[in-house]
Amino acid sequence: MQTCLKILTVGSVLAALGACSPKPADTPAKTETSAAAPAAVVAAAGASVLRLDPALDKVIAPDAQIEKVATGFGFAEGPMWRQGRLWFADLTGNKMFAVSPDGKTELLIDKSGGLDTIPKGSFRGSNGMVTDKDGSVLMNQHGARRIVRLDDKLGITPFIEKFEGKRLNSPNDLVFAPDGSLWITDPPYGLTGQDKDPAKEVPFNGVYRYADGKLTAVIKDIPRPNGIGFSPDGKTLYVSNSEPKMYVKKFDVAADGSVSNGKMLIEYPGPNPVDVPDGLKVDSAGDVWTSGPGGIRVISPEGKVLGQIKLPEVAANLAWAEDGKTVYFTGSTSIYRLKLLTPGQLPLYRK
Repeated sequence: MQTCLKILTVGSVLAALGACSPKPADTPAKTETSAAAPAAVVAAAGASVLRLDPALDKVIAPDAQIEKVATGFGFAEGPMWRQGRLWFADLTGNKMFAVSPDGKTELLIDKSGGLDTIPKGSFRGSNGMVTDKDGSVLMNQHGARRIVRLDDKLGITPFIEKFEGKRLNSPNDLVFAPDGSLWITDPPYGLTGQDKDPAKEVPFNGVYRYADGKLTAVIKDIPRPNGIGFSPDGKTLYVSNSEPKMYVKKFDVAADGSVSNGKMLIEYPGPNPVDVPDGLKVDSAGDVWTSGPGGIRVISPEGKVLGQIKLPEVAANLAWAEDGKTVYFTGSTSIYRLKLLTPGQLPLYRK
């Protein structure tokens, strides 16, 4: 596809245009005891690092190569580093996997979205995951429209299902802020008719904060909130919006969890491609790594695009791994990896 590039300052644009409900069950997850033999980890054909500012050389070494670690999935999403492996969802396959650094893949949970069957190609599997302070895992289920807790044996227990008595849309991404509060995005992608679906109960697509046992809708006016992350000091919140307009917004965060002063970090021109803004993470220097048209941008806190990670397929999300100096990308059918100089901002809780 053609690529359109512009020099980006704060609030301006750099774009490279590339290229849902039955009752859920709370039964323990099906766990595979065998794992697929690893494929050779190789340099990823068609993948590249586009350097747009010399500052990127301090983040990613000039000779760093993107590797393909595993492949054969429907739509890989929701990555999380845990116990020496990358856990991730196949959102359209309704499964959750783990892959080791050598490419050995294991199916951890079948029917991870919470439904026994889902329509082919629908986004009703599981999605974002995060380790909680007790070492358990919180996982978003698009199909069941809730957040569940996974114990050490991958048993499933409902955690958050409703806001003010109404079922959530389809929780997508989640992150713990430095203060220990849990933040969640809830677009309608797990609903067949999305905003027009008769099963939709919450009248907006929210960004929520969960603290002290209470779920609060902090932001209600972002049409399709998706990726979410915080600056290292927790004073800035970043949220990506997938459609109809494509952008990442940043907000000031007060000590009580309220937000204000919303500003654009990056906007992308239409028409909307397949690879809309999706997952995002923030590294230890405060740079925002955000997926979007044409790949993953690395953007300074001031809004300057330092570079772009280009994969041969849609790059949906990413996760910091090991000591933070490795990043994994979920690229639709495959998992990719890149070594870093500047480490990522590791999750508040990890295992």
